[in-house]
Parts: sequence; C-alpha cells; structure tokens
Amino acid sequence: MKKIAVLFPIISGGLWGSAGIFIRKLSDFGLNSYTIISSRVLIALIILFIGILILDKSLLKIKLKDAWVFMASGILGMLGLNFCYNESVNHLSLSLAAVLLSLSPIFVIFIAAILFKEKITLRKISCMLLAILGCILASGLLENNTGMKLSAIGILIGLLSAFFYALYSVVSKIAMGKGYEALTITFYSLLTLEIVLLPFTDWNILKDFVISAPVNNSIFMLLHSVFTSVLPYVLYTVSLSYIEAGKTSILAAGGEPISAMLLGMLFFSEVPTILSLIGLILTIVALSLLCMPSKNQVDELTIAN
Repeated sequence: MKKIAVLFPIISGGLWGSAGIFIRKLSDFGLNSYTIISSRVLIALIILFIGILILDKSLLKIKLKDAWVFMASGILGMLGLNFCYNESVNHLSLSLAAVLLSLSPIFVIFIAAILFKEKITLRKISCMLLAILGCILASGLLENNTGMKLSAIGILIGLLSAFFYALYSVVSKIAMGKGYEALTITFYSLLTLEIVLLPFTDWNILKDFVISAPVNNSIFMLLHSVFTSVLPYVLYTVSLSYIEAGKTSILAAGGEPISAMLLGMLFFSEVPTILSLIGLILTIVALSLLCMPSKNQVDELTIAN
C-alpha cells in the first residue's frame, strides 16, 4: 500500500490543478469565492456522507475533545486554502497561481520538523528545490512573451494559499495520529468549512447558474466537487498515513502546475514552450527521486532539526 500511496498526493495535486477551469467559469457568471467554495463543499459532503454510510457508519464517530482538530483543518486549512487560491486565480494566470500554491512544501517541511520531529534531509531539500524549479519553468513565469498576468496582491494571496495548504497537511497529520481515518477527517473538516460559509453563500446566483443550463451546469457542479474536493482531499489525507507530511506535500505540489499546463493546452490552446517542457521533465525527475527508497545514509543526513 505504501508503494501505491506515493501516487495519491500526485493525483491529488493534478486534480487540484484543475480547479482553475471551474473557478474561472463560475466567477465569470458572477459567483463570489465564498459561493463557489460553499457549493462545491456541500455536494462533496453529500457524496462523502452517502459513501461513509455504505462503507462503515462508525467512521462518523468522533470524540468531542477532538473537535478542535476538525475545526482547525476545516477553517484554517481548507477555508484559507480554497479562498486564497480562488482569489489568486482571478488575479493571476492559472499556472502562476498553481506555482505559488506548490510552494507549500517549504512551510510543511519546517512545521512538520517542529511538531512531528520529521527529519529535514538532503534528499527532501534537493527534491523540493528541483520540483519548485521545474514548476516555475513549467508555468512560463520566466518568459516575457507569455502575457502572464502579474499582481502584487495576487502573488501575496497565492503565497497565503500555500501557507494554509501546509496547515491542512499538518493538522490532518495530527488527526491521523489520534486514530481517525481519512474519510472521517475529510468529512468533518468539510462540514466545519460549510457551516462557516453558509451565511456568506449567495444561493440566488447559484440557482440562476443551474437554471441557465440545468443538465450541463448540474453536471459541471458535480464534477467540480468530485475533482477538486472529494477525490483530492481523500487521496491526500490517506497518503498521510503512509508518507511523511513533508514528502506528501512535495509530491502533491509537483502535480498542480503540470496539471494546469496540460489543461491549459486542452481547454485554452496554450502551447507549451521549450522551458515549460524542461520544467515538466525536471518536476517528474524530482518526484521520481523523492519516491525512490534510500540505499545509503547520505540522503538521511539531517541539515537541520
């Protein structure tokens, strides 16, 4: 399972990288960030609740003293991540927003070192830097002819999305340590998030969006929830049971800009440049090196703890 689990955060990152497509369409219709997140989370909650009832009802049981963990992962993690990422997508290009989000491993590695005593190894640092370099190249940030949208507030919000992403990883790891399963953590984190968002949700414009094209837009909303909430959060949280938080975040971070680049080609006819392709290769190499088992003690030398 541990061998398979290394694929989960990569898949999660790829799915999260698709969020920009959904966000752009919903934002163009007039939905604000709160409404976009709330509608996505509500559908995800329904899907997860039905799934848990079918699989194992006991997964719904939690201890009242542990409620703070789910509140922290839902409000500090999910809400901060989703709101900041949605806003950064509206201020920056999809690829640049994804690159900024991919910087989350920097926060995760150091927070995990403090809380979980996870070693900051030469391999982690090297792979992290290589993956980030690959992400930057893949995004087209260094090229002058890309027409990339740049905004100081957008970059700041993008960096905050990476920080909140890191908080979600760390708090979820704490919940895992208390014995909770991935579905339980994801469900109650999303439930906390939805409770907070309900007063700020514009249900009228959401209704107008669905009515404008009942079948197509209903399917669109369902796919939005499954691809950007249900599957990625469950897979990412499951991976935390088998992989260190720092390594998990690096794997997920690599998938997001790559996904954004590929989806940009598919939906917006954005042809990748040579630098973008080099970045894609570098990121894949970094992820491959990170997933390889250690053969000697060199990669286990700690440079800080």
